[in-house]
Amino acid sequence: MIFKNLRDDIANVLRLDPAARSSLEVLLCYPGLHAVMFHRLAHWLWQRGWLVAGRFVSAISRMLTGIEIHPGVKIGRRLFIDHGLGIVIGETAEIGDDVTIYQGVTLGGTSLNRGKRHPTLEDDVIVGAGAKVLGAFTVHRGARIGANAVVLQEVPEGVSVAGIPAKPIGERPKPEKAPEFMPYGTPCDDTPDPIACQLSVLHGEVARLRARLAALEEERVGSSVPAAFDPARRSVNE
Repeated sequence: MIFKNLRDDIANVLRLDPAARSSLEVLLCYPGLHAVMFHRLAHWLWQRGWLVAGRFVSAISRMLTGIEIHPGVKIGRRLFIDHGLGIVIGETAEIGDDVTIYQGVTLGGTSLNRGKRHPTLEDDVIVGAGAKVLGAFTVHRGARIGANAVVLQEVPEGVSVAGIPAKPIGERPKPEKAPEFMPYGTPCDDTPDPIACQLSVLHGEVARLRARLAALEEERVGSSVPAAFDPARRSVNE
Protein backbone atom coordinates (compact mmCIF):
# COMPACT_ATOMS: atom_id res chain seq x y z
CA MET A 1 0.00 0.00 0.00
CA ILE A 2 2.85 2.40 0.85
CA PHE A 3 4.52 1.87 -2.53
CA LYS A 4 1.21 2.10 -4.40
CA ASN A 5 0.48 5.44 -2.72
CA LEU A 6 3.97 6.62 -3.62
CA ARG A 7 3.49 5.66 -7.28
CA ASP A 8 0.15 7.47 -7.34
CA ASP A 9 1.67 10.56 -5.74
CA ILE A 10 4.52 10.70 -8.25
CA ALA A 11 2.20 10.17 -11.21
CA ASN A 12 -0.07 12.93 -9.91
CA VAL A 13 2.83 15.40 -9.70
CA LEU A 14 3.86 14.55 -13.26
CA ARG A 15 0.28 15.12 -14.40
CA LEU A 16 -0.20 18.50 -12.70
CA ASP A 17 3.24 20.13 -12.83
CA PRO A 18 4.64 20.83 -16.32
CA ALA A 19 8.05 21.51 -14.74
CA ALA A 20 8.35 17.88 -13.63
CA ARG A 21 10.17 15.83 -16.27
CA SER A 22 10.70 12.41 -14.71
CA SER A 23 9.66 10.22 -11.80
CA LEU A 24 13.22 10.29 -10.46
CA GLU A 25 13.25 14.10 -10.46
CA VAL A 26 9.96 14.18 -8.55
CA LEU A 27 11.15 11.60 -6.03
CA LEU A 28 14.42 13.41 -5.33
CA CYS A 29 13.56 17.08 -5.71
CA TYR A 30 9.97 17.72 -4.63
CA PRO A 31 9.64 18.69 -0.95
CA GLY A 32 5.86 18.43 -1.14
CA LEU A 33 6.18 14.74 -1.97
CA HIS A 34 8.74 14.28 0.81
CA ALA A 35 6.39 15.93 3.31
CA VAL A 36 3.57 13.57 2.34
CA MET A 37 5.88 10.56 2.66
CA PHE A 38 7.04 11.65 6.12
CA HIS A 39 3.44 12.31 7.13
CA ARG A 40 2.27 8.83 6.20
CA LEU A 41 4.89 7.40 8.59
CA ALA A 42 4.10 9.96 11.31
CA HIS A 43 0.36 9.29 11.00
CA TRP A 44 0.95 5.52 11.17
CA LEU A 45 2.81 6.01 14.46
CA TRP A 46 0.17 8.44 15.77
CA GLN A 47 -2.68 6.02 15.11
CA ARG A 48 -0.91 3.31 17.12
CA GLY A 49 -0.46 5.51 20.15
CA TRP A 50 3.21 6.36 19.62
CA LEU A 51 2.44 10.05 19.89
CA VAL A 52 5.91 11.39 20.68
CA ALA A 53 7.44 9.32 17.89
CA GLY A 54 4.84 10.65 15.47
CA ARG A 55 5.51 14.24 16.52
CA PHE A 56 9.26 13.65 16.21
CA VAL A 57 8.92 12.40 12.62
CA SER A 58 6.69 15.40 11.89
CA ALA A 59 9.31 17.76 13.35
CA ILE A 60 12.04 16.19 11.20
CA SER A 61 9.82 16.62 8.14
CA ARG A 62 9.24 20.29 8.97
CA MET A 63 12.98 20.95 9.31
CA LEU A 64 13.76 19.25 5.99
CA THR A 65 10.84 20.49 3.87
CA GLY A 66 9.55 23.68 5.50
CA ILE A 67 6.08 22.09 5.57
CA GLU A 68 4.35 21.46 8.90
CA ILE A 69 1.72 18.72 8.99
CA HIS A 70 0.52 17.46 12.36
CA PRO A 71 0.68 13.65 12.53
CA GLY A 72 -3.00 13.55 13.47
CA VAL A 73 -4.09 14.96 10.11
CA LYS A 74 -6.06 12.57 7.88
CA ILE A 75 -4.86 12.74 4.27
CA GLY A 76 -6.40 10.97 1.29
CA ARG A 77 -4.73 9.82 -1.91
CA ARG A 78 -2.76 11.90 -4.39
CA LEU A 79 -2.34 15.05 -2.31
CA PHE A 80 -0.27 17.46 -4.42
CA ILE A 81 1.70 20.01 -2.41
CA ASP A 82 3.26 22.38 -4.95
CA HIS A 83 6.35 24.28 -3.73
CA GLY A 84 4.97 23.96 -0.20
CA LEU A 85 7.20 26.23 1.87
CA GLY A 86 5.33 27.67 4.85
CA ILE A 87 2.32 25.33 4.76
CA VAL A 88 0.79 24.61 8.20
CA ILE A 89 -1.91 21.93 8.63
CA GLY A 90 -3.42 21.49 12.10
CA GLU A 91 -4.16 18.30 14.02
CA THR A 92 -7.85 17.75 13.27
CA ALA A 93 -7.76 18.77 9.60
CA GLU A 94 -8.99 16.23 7.05
CA ILE A 95 -7.97 16.19 3.40
CA GLY A 96 -9.69 14.12 0.72
CA ASP A 97 -8.40 12.67 -2.54
CA ASP A 98 -6.81 14.68 -5.38
CA VAL A 99 -6.42 17.87 -3.35
CA THR A 100 -3.86 20.52 -4.37
CA ILE A 101 -2.29 22.90 -1.85
CA TYR A 102 0.19 25.66 -2.67
CA GLN A 103 2.84 27.40 -0.59
CA GLY A 104 1.98 29.47 2.46
CA VAL A 105 -1.40 27.86 3.10
CA THR A 106 -2.72 27.47 6.65
CA LEU A 107 -5.43 25.00 7.62
CA GLY A 108 -5.89 26.36 11.12
CA GLY A 109 -8.16 26.08 14.12
CA THR A 110 -10.03 28.87 15.87
CA SER A 111 -10.87 27.02 19.08
CA LEU A 112 -8.90 25.87 22.11
CA ASN A 113 -11.04 22.73 22.48
CA ARG A 114 -9.35 19.40 21.82
CA GLY A 115 -12.17 18.28 19.52
CA LYS A 116 -12.62 19.02 15.83
CA ARG A 117 -11.29 22.54 15.27
CA HIS A 118 -9.63 22.48 11.83
CA PRO A 119 -11.20 22.43 8.36
CA THR A 120 -12.09 19.46 6.18
CA LEU A 121 -11.19 19.61 2.48
CA GLU A 122 -13.19 17.22 0.37
CA ASP A 123 -12.00 15.65 -2.91
CA ASP A 124 -10.65 17.79 -5.78
CA VAL A 125 -10.26 20.98 -3.73
CA ILE A 126 -7.55 23.48 -4.71
CA VAL A 127 -6.16 25.95 -2.17
CA GLY A 128 -4.17 28.83 -3.66
CA ALA A 129 -0.90 30.25 -2.35
CA GLY A 130 -1.10 32.09 0.96
CA ALA A 131 -4.73 31.21 1.65
CA LYS A 132 -5.91 30.76 5.24
CA VAL A 133 -8.73 28.34 5.93
CA LEU A 134 -9.66 28.77 9.58
CA GLY A 135 -12.26 26.82 11.51
CA ALA A 136 -14.02 23.46 11.82
CA PHE A 137 -16.10 23.63 8.64
CA THR A 138 -16.06 21.84 5.29
CA VAL A 139 -14.74 23.01 1.95
CA HIS A 140 -16.85 20.83 -0.29
CA ARG A 141 -15.85 18.80 -3.32
CA GLY A 142 -14.38 20.67 -6.27
CA ALA A 143 -14.18 24.05 -4.52
CA ARG A 144 -11.45 26.54 -5.44
CA ILE A 145 -9.86 28.90 -2.92
CA GLY A 146 -8.03 31.84 -4.45
CA ALA A 147 -4.55 33.01 -3.50
CA ASN A 148 -4.35 34.90 -0.17
CA ALA A 149 -8.02 34.33 0.58
CA VAL A 150 -9.15 34.12 4.20
CA VAL A 151 -11.89 31.50 4.43
CA LEU A 152 -13.97 31.59 7.62
CA GLN A 153 -17.04 29.59 6.66
CA GLU A 154 -18.22 26.59 4.65
CA VAL A 155 -17.60 26.63 0.90
CA PRO A 156 -20.26 24.91 -1.25
CA GLU A 157 -19.44 22.25 -3.81
CA GLY A 158 -17.76 23.50 -6.97
CA VAL A 159 -17.65 27.16 -5.88
CA SER A 160 -14.63 29.44 -6.26
CA VAL A 161 -13.98 31.93 -3.47
CA ALA A 162 -11.51 34.78 -3.08
CA GLY A 163 -10.88 37.85 -0.95
CA ILE A 164 -10.72 38.79 2.74
CA PRO A 165 -13.01 37.45 4.01
CA ALA A 166 -13.52 35.03 1.13
CA LYS A 167 -16.63 35.49 -1.02
CA PRO A 168 -17.92 33.47 -4.00
CA ILE A 169 -16.70 34.71 -7.39
CA GLY A 170 -17.98 33.85 -10.86
CA GLU A 171 -20.74 31.39 -11.55
CA ARG A 172 -21.13 28.01 -9.94
CA PRO A 173 -20.44 25.23 -12.48
CA LYS A 174 -23.15 22.74 -13.35
CA PRO A 175 -23.14 19.72 -10.99
CA GLU A 176 -22.71 17.28 -13.88
CA LYS A 177 -19.60 19.08 -15.09
CA ALA A 178 -16.37 17.92 -13.46
CA PRO A 179 -14.36 20.86 -12.09
CA GLU A 180 -11.27 21.67 -14.10
CA PHE A 181 -7.84 22.04 -12.56
CA MET A 182 -7.20 25.67 -11.63
CA PRO A 183 -3.57 26.60 -10.84
CA TYR A 184 -3.29 28.41 -7.51
CA GLY A 185 -7.07 28.10 -7.12
CA THR A 186 -7.43 31.49 -8.78
CA PRO A 187 -9.44 31.98 -12.00
CA CYS A 188 -7.44 33.76 -14.70
CA ASP A 189 -9.96 33.53 -17.55
CA ASP A 190 -13.21 35.42 -18.08
CA THR A 191 -14.41 35.08 -14.50
CA PRO A 192 -15.45 38.58 -13.38
CA ASP A 193 -13.36 40.40 -10.82
CA PRO A 194 -15.66 40.97 -7.80
CA ILE A 195 -14.05 44.36 -7.02
CA ALA A 196 -14.42 45.50 -10.62
CA CYS A 197 -18.06 44.42 -10.56
CA GLN A 198 -18.71 46.47 -7.43
CA LEU A 199 -16.98 49.51 -8.91
CA SER A 200 -19.11 49.18 -12.04
CA VAL A 201 -22.28 49.09 -9.92
CA LEU A 202 -21.14 52.18 -7.97
CA HIS A 203 -20.32 54.01 -11.20
CA GLY A 204 -23.82 53.35 -12.51
CA GLU A 205 -25.37 54.49 -9.24
CA VAL A 206 -23.38 57.74 -9.26
CA ALA A 207 -24.49 58.43 -12.85
CA ARG A 208 -28.12 57.83 -11.91
CA LEU A 209 -27.88 60.17 -8.90
CA ARG A 210 -26.25 62.89 -11.01
CA ALA A 211 -29.08 62.71 -13.55
CA ARG A 212 -31.66 62.90 -10.77
CA LEU A 213 -29.88 65.88 -9.19
CA ALA A 214 -29.79 67.69 -12.52
CA ALA A 215 -33.53 67.12 -12.97
CA LEU A 216 -34.28 68.48 -9.49
CA GLU A 217 -32.16 71.58 -10.14
CA GLU A 218 -34.06 72.23 -13.38
CA GLU A 219 -37.36 71.92 -11.53
CA ARG A 220 -36.14 74.30 -8.85
CA VAL A 221 -34.96 76.86 -11.40
CA GLY A 222 -38.26 76.61 -13.25
CA SER A 223 -40.31 77.13 -10.12
CA SER A 224 -38.32 80.21 -9.09
CA VAL A 225 -38.99 82.21 -12.30
CA PRO A 226 -41.09 85.38 -11.49
CA ALA A 227 -44.63 85.46 -12.85
CA ALA A 228 -43.83 88.59 -14.91
CA PHE A 229 -41.33 86.61 -16.95
CA ASP A 230 -43.28 83.31 -17.09
CA PRO A 231 -45.90 83.40 -19.90
CA ALA A 232 -47.74 80.36 -18.58
CA ARG A 233 -48.13 81.83 -15.09
CA ARG A 234 -49.07 85.27 -16.48
CA SER A 235 -51.95 83.80 -18.49
CA VAL A 236 -53.30 82.08 -15.41
CA ASN A 237 -53.10 85.25 -13.30
CA GLU A 238 -54.82 87.28 -16.00
